[in-house]
Amino acid sequence: MTFITANWNPLGDAFYRKTELYDMCWDLKDALRDCLVAAAPYGGPIALLRKPLRCSPSSRPQLEIYSASGFAITSFPWKSGPLVHLGWTITDELLCIQEDGSVLIYDLFGSFKRHFSMGQEVVQNHVLEAKVFHSPFGTGVAIISGSSHFTLATNVDELKLRRLPEVPGLQGKPLCWAVLVQDRQIKVLLSSGPELYILDDTSCSEVHPPWLSPQAGSIIHMSVSFSYKYLALFTDTGHLTFYSQNKLSEIDTKRSTAPEQMVWCRRPNSQQPSVVLLWDRLLMVAGVCNDTIQFPIEDQCVLVGEMDGVRILSTRSHELLQEVPLVCQDIFKIASMAPGALLLEAHREYEKSSQKADEYLRELKEQSMLEEAVKQCVGAARYEYDPQTQKSLLRAASFGKCFLADFSADPFVETCRELRVLNAVRVSSVGLPLTYPQYPRIFKHLTLQVLTDRLVYRQLYPLAIKVCHYLKIPDYHGVSRVLRHWASCKVQQKDLSDEAIAKAVCAKVGDSPGFSYSHIAAKAYECGRAELAIKLLDFEARSGEQVPLLLKMKRSHLALSKAVESGDTDLVYMVVTHLKNEMNRGDFFMTLRNQPVALSLYKQFCKLQEQETLKDLYNQDDDHQELANYYVAASYREKRMDIRLSLLQSAVDEYNKAKNDFAAKATEDEMRLLRFQRKLDEDKATELLGLSLQATMEALLALGFHKQAEQLYRDFKVPEKRYWWLKLKSLAKKEEWEELEKFSKTKKSPIGYLPFVEVCMKRNNKYEAKKYVSRVMPEQKVRAHLAISDLEGAADAAIERRNESEIGIVLSRCAASDHLLIERLNRARTSTVKK
Repeated sequence: MTFITANWNPLGDAFYRKTELYDMCWDLKDALRDCLVAAAPYGGPIALLRKPLRCSPSSRPQLEIYSASGFAITSFPWKSGPLVHLGWTITDELLCIQEDGSVLIYDLFGSFKRHFSMGQEVVQNHVLEAKVFHSPFGTGVAIISGSSHFTLATNVDELKLRRLPEVPGLQGKPLCWAVLVQDRQIKVLLSSGPELYILDDTSCSEVHPPWLSPQAGSIIHMSVSFSYKYLALFTDTGHLTFYSQNKLSEIDTKRSTAPEQMVWCRRPNSQQPSVVLLWDRLLMVAGVCNDTIQFPIEDQCVLVGEMDGVRILSTRSHELLQEVPLVCQDIFKIASMAPGALLLEAHREYEKSSQKADEYLRELKEQSMLEEAVKQCVGAARYEYDPQTQKSLLRAASFGKCFLADFSADPFVETCRELRVLNAVRVSSVGLPLTYPQYPRIFKHLTLQVLTDRLVYRQLYPLAIKVCHYLKIPDYHGVSRVLRHWASCKVQQKDLSDEAIAKAVCAKVGDSPGFSYSHIAAKAYECGRAELAIKLLDFEARSGEQVPLLLKMKRSHLALSKAVESGDTDLVYMVVTHLKNEMNRGDFFMTLRNQPVALSLYKQFCKLQEQETLKDLYNQDDDHQELANYYVAASYREKRMDIRLSLLQSAVDEYNKAKNDFAAKATEDEMRLLRFQRKLDEDKATELLGLSLQATMEALLALGFHKQAEQLYRDFKVPEKRYWWLKLKSLAKKEEWEELEKFSKTKKSPIGYLPFVEVCMKRNNKYEAKKYVSRVMPEQKVRAHLAISDLEGAADAAIERRNESEIGIVLSRCAASDHLLIERLNRARTSTVKK
């Protein structure tokens, strides 16, 4: 315990400790002194812009990116404009803000991604100072231009520039300024001499804090906490004021020069926030308790604010300065009698086989503090950076929970799992010094994939996969995501053949859920490896992913084959449409001829949308039958008779070529009918043009043109029964009963005379219907008599024919009052059954 507390420094009621994270691997010497430095939050990478050693026109500054442990990730000469500021997004993208207001964005390996400008006004007046900030809206950029105007980009991923109002009397840049997040708004707080202003979207307001004494002087440095809840102001008289909702404290630092950096150092839920100030040879921790801790320093340092402390970067080391959590204070402070301290001591005595272990345990159990002791040990293990200390605390917790009957082991197991992941990423070769409070913050604030992405960006694929399995991250967000990054890098390896890379990717990935071979194929194509892309697409099971990329690669024939194999008609149509736009007409038709399915689908499309194209297809294929059908269909769309007849004649010619005599004869008949209709329309104004043969005959009969109807009947060899039916219905409809009677006597009716009875009764003409009953054939007489409601006649006919079913039909139509007729019918039926 004494060893653990050796680096603790008291500040008011709290203690602060500096934990060495890494001995830096870089060889910078005094390079931090003369370069721009930016470190990403949550233990992220470090970017340095080194000035050239030789001051010659051809020499360029060098932009270098390192891991948090100092391992070099990438380095490249800066060939763009002068840089004013460097910063990182929360997803480890490097923001390079130039003097002309251009913001260039690079990934972790120095690959350029995109850029944007902070506005034309900034281009003309240049950037005097810039800041990169993080808010609930994302990563933002704030700049002040040479015209003393502030411009904000709240989120670099969804760019929307905001120019803030002018500050009265401000010339050049202010003494100091900071970005605030208040009431879900991004604001700027600035100091101009003794005045303090706050800028929002619409106004510039001067602030007169009652807690800032007139003797305090001008504010020359300010710092906002990681959570934007606390503000620290440093004046030219050396006074440091802490502020939240109200003034918290004021302390005299005895130093009138402005610090190089001032960063808040506050762990979550701390009641005693503090600020770390950096001068040339001094590091000072000042708290609201009006006390300070001072650390002399030899190397130039850079402070990086975190949510639970401050990282201190130097040329030789990387340290973490933070307030010691209360649970760690309770366990490790000298002479502590906290439950956790007693349990830790009990476990140590147990390992020595000492009976004192039993005494400590008895004391904890008698005071009902054993469960609290286990929880304290588990909680303290989370905040310790040294693995050996973690193990001691967790072993003590495991030892104590063995003596608890109903203790839930879930927090213990979860802590072990999380610490194992944290220890794995903290090692120097990985260089991700995440603390326990930052670990859940990453998952809640930066999404599930960020931790694995940070490993992937460093090409630590095995570790990333193990972390995904260990944390049980769903495959789509975990292993498949890692494999996708790995495969994207694999296809860029120029020393391997296409075949070797395709086999390696297939062997490694297999059918991992959520993995898209088409995505990797697209990467290969972007790298100029089209053949590799095609090989990778062969492993893609989803045709909908294959085909668009093949079209992009101008492999149209292969795309069409894949679309046809998929059986997806929409996909085939998409490829065919693409081919039609890309190829000349002849090549397009020849391509379709080699794919019958695609050709058939295209024909269906043309039938609905492009009739002329359909004609060209039939002509090219010498498909006389379909071409004739096309001419017939086209004729129906024409209104001019001469064109219509011409199209039908073309159809006849094509049917003859196709040796379809029936269709040719039917088309010729259609032409004769059209000519007949046109002549009648001209002579009689009948408006028959376009009607079918039967409709034409019906219309002629309805108009009384019986001679013309009979001519059609003879010329087109209409079946006799059909013609009799048409004329019968037409005469009955017009109630021309005399004509109907004459017509019935012209010759023996081919349809019989029962239809005459029925059509007369439909017109409610019983008198006329009776004329035809006697002429009805014997087997239809019962129906004829029943049609005119002649029950006696129907009974006579049924009895005469001695037909049981007909007798039954008549009986069903009899009323109860017809008892004599019923008896007669029953006797006849009985006689019929006996026979």
